[in-house]
Amino acid sequence: MKVSKNTYETAGRWIKRNARPLEEALWSFYFENGSAKEIINCLESFQNEDGGFGHGIEPDFWTPDSSPMATWAAGRILIEIGADSEEKAVQRMIGYLVKTYLPEDGLWPSVVPSNNHFPHAPWWRWTKDAQQRWSYNPSAELAAFLVYWSPAGSKPSEVGWETIEKGIRYLMETSQMDRHEVNNFQQLVRIMAMREAEFNSRMAYSLKQAAEKVNFLVFKAADVDKASWGTGYKALPMDFVQHPDDPLNEMFGKLIDDNLDFYIQQLSVEGVWDISWSWGQFEREFQIARRQWQGILAVQRYKILLAFGRLEHNRD
Repeated sequence: MKVSKNTYETAGRWIKRNARPLEEALWSFYFENGSAKEIINCLESFQNEDGGFGHGIEPDFWTPDSSPMATWAAGRILIEIGADSEEKAVQRMIGYLVKTYLPEDGLWPSVVPSNNHFPHAPWWRWTKDAQQRWSYNPSAELAAFLVYWSPAGSKPSEVGWETIEKGIRYLMETSQMDRHEVNNFQQLVRIMAMREAEFNSRMAYSLKQAAEKVNFLVFKAADVDKASWGTGYKALPMDFVQHPDDPLNEMFGKLIDDNLDFYIQQLSVEGVWDISWSWGQFEREFQIARRQWQGILAVQRYKILLAFGRLEHNRD
């Protein structure tokens, strides 16, 4: 099963009419030979003077203030497009992460108090004990950003390694993990592949052992019951797989093709997908967030469909 050229082109027009400039720039980058610089320009519109990101870059919470979670959303995009350490947005982001790190916890706060003063999904509400629910989401990945973009031995790099060491101990001792948190560790492992020798020399476990544990937790977090797909907010196999050479392909087996078929079957006449969750509050603002999420999902899923050869129209 493949996405027709007509559907793909319809999706591209939908993106240009309805998505944020950020997703339009990402679409252009992945499918129309657009520039990474345009993506960075869009990201900088979400960046504050302190170097962190806010302003609803993650559409489910709208605080304009910087937060580690919003900064994670920007950092993941910067990693994906290959931004280097000399990029101004990257340097400013690193400064923000060093300043907001909580050494006594070995984490960054996942939810910030100002979330409560602006439209948000209920799970983004700040409470005094909110961090217990989030644990290493997104701190595991933020730490990897610091190591990836900072010189060896620098303060940002050492902050990153300190968090990674604590996070890996936590990873290896846990038997189950939330889909988002395990995805953070999955990204950490992918980024650390470029620092494998140093990782192995610093940690009590090898990167190979950490990767195996992450894959085990991913399989437990994914919904492998095809009959229940589309019935709620669940992690599907393709939420963890980006490319055909991912080791998880063998673990999930036929479910990979089934999930790709499911994506194609769920496409709307506009060539995009609706989201599977709602806020149950701030209804007007939620409809705006919903449209923004549709743009995000379109970029993410078409990129995967392209990688797996499921588009009739491929970029030259």
